[in-house]
Amino acid sequence: MKIALITNSRIPSLTANSIQAMKVAQALLQLGHDLKMFAPAEAKPVSKETLLTHYGLRLTPDLELLPSISGLKRLDFIVHAQRAAKKFGAELIYTWLPQSAALGAWMGYPVVLEMHADNSGKLGVWWMRQFWKQKTPKVMTVTTSALRKALERSTNYQFPNEAVLLAPNGVELEKYAGLPSPIEARRQLNLKEGLTVGFTGHIYPGRGADLLFELAKQMPNVNFLWVGGTPELVDFWRGKLNESKMTNVTMTGFVKHESIPLYQAAADVLLMPYSRSIEASSGQDIAEVINPMKMFEYMAAGRGIVSADLPSIREVLNEGNAVLVEPVEERNREWGIGNWRAAIESLLADEPRRLALGAQARVDVEQLTWVKREERVMTTIQKVCKF
Repeated sequence: MKIALITNSRIPSLTANSIQAMKVAQALLQLGHDLKMFAPAEAKPVSKETLLTHYGLRLTPDLELLPSISGLKRLDFIVHAQRAAKKFGAELIYTWLPQSAALGAWMGYPVVLEMHADNSGKLGVWWMRQFWKQKTPKVMTVTTSALRKALERSTNYQFPNEAVLLAPNGVELEKYAGLPSPIEARRQLNLKEGLTVGFTGHIYPGRGADLLFELAKQMPNVNFLWVGGTPELVDFWRGKLNESKMTNVTMTGFVKHESIPLYQAAADVLLMPYSRSIEASSGQDIAEVINPMKMFEYMAAGRGIVSADLPSIREVLNEGNAVLVEPVEERNREWGIGNWRAAIESLLADEPRRLALGAQARVDVEQLTWVKREERVMTTIQKVCKF
């Protein structure tokens, strides 16, 4: 099919929604579809080679950046994108914007709307309801069943089952084929030898930076590997580490996406230390519905995972493939940190258990690749359209 991908993400950027959109695009290209991606012109045009390197891709769609005035809340952008999609000859609108989904449906296009968080504000709810009022074929994907419930609650609307697809995020398994042992991965990366606890990803509020710091402080004989983060936050935490004279933490800052699997492989245990309140790059609290891409990467790496025990996380992880620990709360902070420390130390001391959990996680993630995800999405929209 000829598919117009309409995203409000800044391309290129390091945000999760930007990365997710490009992974979806690559998977659709791998399935043989003809794509063109439209994004707001908030950055200078970039070459395909730059996009391939930035996102760690092998395929990338044609990208057209369109005008967008921030004060208009993307309304000018979605009109420009709809016109551009028509000029492209699109047979399907695939978007992450309820505004674009509503406009595309109103103009008679079949539409796939990807939702990764609840509607923000009354205007978002209004656009979502406009989308569902249209009679054209449509499918909405949700990354967790918790998100569907949240969306139905905020819109006060019961979505038809046949038009809603549970589609968690995914992973490129080929990037995780033949990973070395933790010891060998550390050697290749010139990291300290010894048991290592790893974390990869951005450092927004609620994502565990304070907890990572306290755990490293209380576990001086364990190496901690912290990969990612903005330069400002990396500098801040490096300053805190220096003040506390902590030498068991390696902070890499940004690394190329293609290198992430090797860094994850260098850890014996990988952490997802979320709290009960998690702030997205948009500022929205996504703890109820979070479906982090790093979770699937951790599973593909085949390492022991210690994660915050959140209902949306339990839609993928369980006691058979991870260790789940109650999030730390202010009212019982010391107990909470001790609970995490005990879980990590227990797993580090039990290599057979680490290997068993990692092996099961690797098996469980085999059905959660980006390509298999997009196969399900396209099969669903084709059924709805009766192609």
